[in-house]
Amino acid sequence: MKFAPGFAVLACLLASCSGSHPPLVASNVVVTKPMPGTQVSAGYLALTNMSRQTITITRVSSPDFESTELHESILDNGIARMVAHGDLTILPQQTVLLEPGGLHLMLLRPVAAIESVTLHFYAGEALLLSVNTSVEG
Repeated sequence: MKFAPGFAVLACLLASCSGSHPPLVASNVVVTKPMPGTQVSAGYLALTNMSRQTITITRVSSPDFESTELHESILDNGIARMVAHGDLTILPQQTVLLEPGGLHLMLLRPVAAIESVTLHFYAGEALLLSVNTSVEG
């Protein structure tokens, strides 16, 4: 029988977790309302790998926005700017913070007025985590 690579990743992650915890947990989730005149929101949260395997987030999506991107704020010759960030690797039993001034989610072009947002975190084609949160601001 042939399985998709994402399925194998998900199966390994689920097998490595204790029965009481999912492999990936989100906490302190904050999504901001777009500033007046803009169509951009930001997402901040802590992602904790509860498993004994490294997790690599390859994609984040939201049905509430046309595009969801992982960005990083950097200083380049004394000028602050944002750059797209590739895959996000979370080591076993570690937490990665997505926060202002560092790694964060850019949520672009809401598809409707937003009061709450759903975020989906993927490893390949495998959905690892879905989070629903109210919008602040």
